[in-house]
Amino acid sequence: MDNICAIATPYGRGAIAVIRCSGPDAIRLVNNIFKGKDLNKVAGNRIVYGHIIKDGEVVDEVMVSVFRAPKSYDGENACEINCHGGVYVTEQVLNTLLESGFRMAEPGEFTKRAFLNHKMDLTAAESVMDVVNAESKLALKSSLNALNSNLHKMISSLRDDILDILAKIEVNIDYPEYDDAVEVTHDYLIPHLEKLISKMETILANSQISKIIINGVKTAIVGKPNVGKSTILNMLLGENKAIVSDIAGTTRDIVEGQIRLGDISLNLLDTAGIRDNTDYIETIGINKSKETLQKADLVLLVLDLSRPLDKDDLTLIDLVATKPHILLANKRDLKPCWQRDDVLMLSAKNKEGLLELKDKIYQVLKINEFNATNPSLNNVRQKQLMESSLHSLKEALKNCQNLIDISLIEIDIKNAFDALGEITGESYPEELITALFTKFCLGK
Repeated sequence: MDNICAIATPYGRGAIAVIRCSGPDAIRLVNNIFKGKDLNKVAGNRIVYGHIIKDGEVVDEVMVSVFRAPKSYDGENACEINCHGGVYVTEQVLNTLLESGFRMAEPGEFTKRAFLNHKMDLTAAESVMDVVNAESKLALKSSLNALNSNLHKMISSLRDDILDILAKIEVNIDYPEYDDAVEVTHDYLIPHLEKLISKMETILANSQISKIIINGVKTAIVGKPNVGKSTILNMLLGENKAIVSDIAGTTRDIVEGQIRLGDISLNLLDTAGIRDNTDYIETIGINKSKETLQKADLVLLVLDLSRPLDKDDLTLIDLVATKPHILLANKRDLKPCWQRDDVLMLSAKNKEGLLELKDKIYQVLKINEFNATNPSLNNVRQKQLMESSLHSLKEALKNCQNLIDISLIEIDIKNAFDALGEITGESYPEELITALFTKFCLGK
């Protein structure tokens, strides 16, 4: 591998900037532009004082941390140069490094090298950016859990169980004369597959909560026109972001906003009122509202407590029934025209019911049930692979129950094993790795 460098701290003015350097000759190359102790003779995990020199002149006064392979972040020889944090001086140090034999690192290349050098598995590598981007205590705990290899251990345990089944099947097929080998029958496989399926379903359920804690909750505010959707959005945001009017159909497009709600973020989407309408522009907005509803993690369906429920209201109630949702009976400050036990009453106009709504959101999303120390899948890629593995095991179970030949059932079990391997990177296509690490910042 060649030698790479990049600024690891945010671009801009600051007290200190850190420039990370890595590669087989990283220490020697930094030493060539460093005036101070001979870095080639400095022990690993040490920091020394000196100056960066270019053409005999001092570029900056620095502290240089030395790390020797394999005891470094990416498993290679590495230096971290702590220089003054001005934009100009940092760029001058970086340019001096580039002229001395380094090249600029690609986004995520340090972490990619850590993965390729077996310093971390793919789940830990992915969690690095989750740790950097964590916006709450729970999100940080969940990300650190994966970074500390707990997710890897969980996946490895599942793969070991599947591998044991595959090995027993192979022994039965290839060495039927072995009397002491376990006979793999349909009755033997069924309880083992059921146990694995149950474990995966539990992991996926926990992961759904983890995903919204880390990425935020896509929250669609839907309802008929003029029921108070925009007023509720403004109440939650604490600002007048959406236009509020008594004229039905005022909101023609999706209005977005974000708020912190304890350990989660709500990515709020105020949608156009859903109703039968012949207005071409409003119809486009209504169609976009329906699309948003389908993609949402949580739906806040707003109903007007001061007017009788009609067929449009009931259609919307049926539409959100299969998604996590809260029925909001708005305008409780007015005389009620109906009542239901499954609604939360509030007055967006008077900002009444906000605390009850926040508690209800936590309840519906099961945030209080989430244990951040339990391994969970923190991104779509991991979740899709786990779902693929689960699907293969369910196919194997169904075929067992239908008494299909075990040599054919083995194919589904092997597919489940391989899909789990892709989660941790034990089996992966090269293009996936390249695509994955381009999402990182340069210094990572």
